[in-house]
Amino acid sequence: MSRLSRFRLVILLVAALPLSGCLFRSHKVERRVSTAPLKTTTPQELFDYINSQASKTKTMQATVDIDTSVGGEKKGKVVDYQEIRGYVLARKPAMLRMIGLMPIVRNRAFDMVSDGQQFKLWIPPKNKFVVGRNDTVRPSGNTLENLRPQHIYDALLLREIDPENEIAVAENDFETVNDGKGHTLKQPDYEVEVIHKGRQGWYLSRKVIFSRTDLMPHRQLVYDENGNLATDARYEDIRDHNGVNFPNQIDIWRPQEEYSITMKMVKLQLNEPLTDEQFVLQQPPGAEVVNLSQQPATMPPGQGK
Repeated sequence: MSRLSRFRLVILLVAALPLSGCLFRSHKVERRVSTAPLKTTTPQELFDYINSQASKTKTMQATVDIDTSVGGEKKGKVVDYQEIRGYVLARKPAMLRMIGLMPIVRNRAFDMVSDGQQFKLWIPPKNKFVVGRNDTVRPSGNTLENLRPQHIYDALLLREIDPENEIAVAENDFETVNDGKGHTLKQPDYEVEVIHKGRQGWYLSRKVIFSRTDLMPHRQLVYDENGNLATDARYEDIRDHNGVNFPNQIDIWRPQEEYSITMKMVKLQLNEPLTDEQFVLQQPPGAEVVNLSQQPATMPPGQGK
């Protein structure tokens, strides 16, 4: 058979394949993309929104209902704790105090403060007073001892983009949303990635994710200097408070320690004066003191033997 004949035979076989239906199958792919009306903006307008809202918020004080869950894949189970009432005070640049009350009896379950560098945590039911640096890595089997005021502060208040030590870039991406009928859909979003100059060089510090339906930040991802996700904060029911947009519900997930906190605003006041005395926590007489800064460092869960 000549080369031309063989070529013609190949062409005939290829042309016949769609007719046979034996060598391939087709199927429909259901399109699960949100059809919600989307708004558009520019990267600079996203950066300006973050800086504007951050600069408008100087202090906050809130009465909140707190839901806490502990556990995940590492622990192999999840434990949900009963909702408690709490109080949160925050003042820029880094002051925070958070108090949780026991259900029914309303005695203090915990009281913690931070100045951005050092923290103090008083746990009356355990008669324990924990002190240390916010960046101390020392996971405890007691969930309350893993709480750090700085984790709460970082999730509560958006920080301005520092032009001297940070670079911000924006990208178009997708987020997963629920259509209200039990189906998950893809929906375009805007993501602002903030690159920070740390002690060991530049690293991804946080992502602020804006919904395209209202151009509001509905999620913030905070990373440590090793590139690990440290905090995943979600913001729901964002409301206007005299020109300051603030969420009525904040969900905070700490994947490394495997605990989550949901705070629902009962009463919220922004930019009211807060004194230094409101961020003072004295060591109670007779309490067991645990100074994390004076103990040997331990490895995060899942590392080492």
